[in-house]
Amino acid sequence: MNHLLEVKNLKTEFRVDGLTYKAVDGVSYYVDEGEIVAVVGESGSGKSVTQYSGLQLIPSPPGKIVGGEVLFKGADLLRYHPKSEELRDIRGGQIGVIFQEPMTSLNPVLTVGEQIGESVMLHMKLNKAQARSRAIELIQQVGIPDAEHRVDYYPHQFSGGMRQRIMIAMALSCNPKILIADEATTALDVTTQAQLLELLRDIVKRTNTALVLVTHNLGIVARYADRIYVMYAGGIVESGSAKDIFASPQHPYTIGLLKAVPRLDDPKDRKLIPIEGLPPNLADKPTTCPFLPRCSYRTALCSEAPAPELVEVKDGHHAACYVNIGETEAAAAADGGVMLQEVQEKAEVHAGPSKPKTEILLEVKNLKTYFPVTKGLLKRKVADIKAVDDISFDLKKGETLGLVGESGCGKTTVARSILRMYDPTGGQILFEGQDIAAMSKSQLRPLRKHMSLIFQDPYGSLDPRQTAGHIVGEPLKINKLVSSRSEYNNRVDELFRLVGLDPDLKNRVPHEFSGGQRQRLGIARALASNPSFIVCDEAISALDVSIQAQIINLLEDLQVKLGLTYLFIAHDLSVVRHISDRVAVMYLGRIVEIADWKSLYENPKHPYTQALLAAVPIPDPFVEETRERIVIKGDVPSLMNKPPGCSFSNRCPHATKECSESAPPLLNVGGGHGVACFRA
Repeated sequence: MNHLLEVKNLKTEFRVDGLTYKAVDGVSYYVDEGEIVAVVGESGSGKSVTQYSGLQLIPSPPGKIVGGEVLFKGADLLRYHPKSEELRDIRGGQIGVIFQEPMTSLNPVLTVGEQIGESVMLHMKLNKAQARSRAIELIQQVGIPDAEHRVDYYPHQFSGGMRQRIMIAMALSCNPKILIADEATTALDVTTQAQLLELLRDIVKRTNTALVLVTHNLGIVARYADRIYVMYAGGIVESGSAKDIFASPQHPYTIGLLKAVPRLDDPKDRKLIPIEGLPPNLADKPTTCPFLPRCSYRTALCSEAPAPELVEVKDGHHAACYVNIGETEAAAAADGGVMLQEVQEKAEVHAGPSKPKTEILLEVKNLKTYFPVTKGLLKRKVADIKAVDDISFDLKKGETLGLVGESGCGKTTVARSILRMYDPTGGQILFEGQDIAAMSKSQLRPLRKHMSLIFQDPYGSLDPRQTAGHIVGEPLKINKLVSSRSEYNNRVDELFRLVGLDPDLKNRVPHEFSGGQRQRLGIARALASNPSFIVCDEAISALDVSIQAQIINLLEDLQVKLGLTYLFIAHDLSVVRHISDRVAVMYLGRIVEIADWKSLYENPKHPYTQALLAAVPIPDPFVEETRERIVIKGDVPSLMNKPPGCSFSNRCPHATKECSESAPPLLNVGGGHGVACFRA
């Protein structure tokens, strides 16, 4: 059978500082018309480099394609010169690419119509008028209203979701046979992500275009993919239909990925199972299985034999592993033993239900944080950005309150207002009964050591010039918590051990640590002043799923051990459900729903919460087949120009005249479940 795209034994290397990194090492796969193929794996596994190698889009030097074939409609793309007219006609013309970051992929000085038109003029030989008409048609096709006017907008005049729609329009402009979506929805909110993925699936159905989804999100893969390729350390370790791989994964790495991901339908007390260790150095790959040091299924053969090849284990299902997972576990069960998969899960369930939390640590009353908008030379105030607009909640000692919502809803502003990194415009912030919103900086200083922050970016939040020990120990000096050098050193060592790091690493600088280790350093620094309250501001969103599991487990263990209280800000609702006792949902600066995790996830009352939860895919294609889809239409309004009534009314499928005229208050509908909706 001739495939639309067939890659055979592709090899790509990067030569950097005298070292050769085997980024793609003998990859083979195929794509057929009208199917959605997912390529999954952690950062550095080779997903994107594989796709760009096929189109000869890797930077050279340092990159070089050293072997293989990339057959598109039978012609080997690697035989063309990278700048040849033949390859240029295929790139963009017959194979379209949707890049991850639209703001850096779009030209800021050209209108979107000019950028779409440039492609169709080049590949379809249209004149300017025809190209403009085609651009308007495409902008309409990807769901952007008022296309006749917006065709003349610049990229900065669109929201993030709209910019990604423009990228999709550009990729579709010449009716390609294949679309490659390289982490195309990763940086987007879950509702926008759902809109765009539904759009892409609709395009595949209507046009019989093939779609290659490069992603690390297993939920997206379960919801949309027909077939899957799992990559690790530059090679494919498992491939097959989505249903087969999710129902019966045959490689330990795939099993590990699935165990590391929290799900909306998980038991609440399931302990996440991280994949321990790190991927191998691609400049010094082992000759044995590259996953061997991290594998809980390894045998003596794995340590002695060369790296296993990808072989068929079931009809159409391939894995690169010497161990037959199904037979191994069945044999263990028959002998009365424990399956290897269960051994890995030995700590899966927490010890038992925690005691009810009753003592209030933090109480926020009618908090408002506005940012003035000024105009002219005299900086005359013309409006306010109402980032936080009259919200109230409390947080009990030892509790985790999850705070969720789309980008720009005010989550981070709430956190920074509580920590007094921003000065509130109004309201009260009572920390252990004291109103810190009314305190001067000198009055606040003694209280600061009791409140701490774990940042989102484990790379940018650590001083690259300081040692890890200095970074972790700095709060000890600032807050005068130690009286001698030996006490300082002992406390730093204790903090390293507390977060699972070897104290011998304290003289290293941040770039010598992995992403997960850097986030552990950030947590150790946050713990240095013995705080009772910690804000986790997207503390795991920049990490791969297996490392996320390590950090989530660490945060949970530290909370039990030290009696910590968390405000946990995240956009991943599965993670929030897993770690939180209660959850608050924000929209346009206000809390629209707040409840204990069980009530909110099992019986959401607000239409926005319902849409958020429906947009979160569950990594199980059988479950996804029967789930209700609620796709929110439209964009979030501006904080400067909110709708006069309910702020969600312009996007709500149930909105009435009353909703557009008056804003519903947050009311308790029973059991501490607060909802701001007239229908609740």
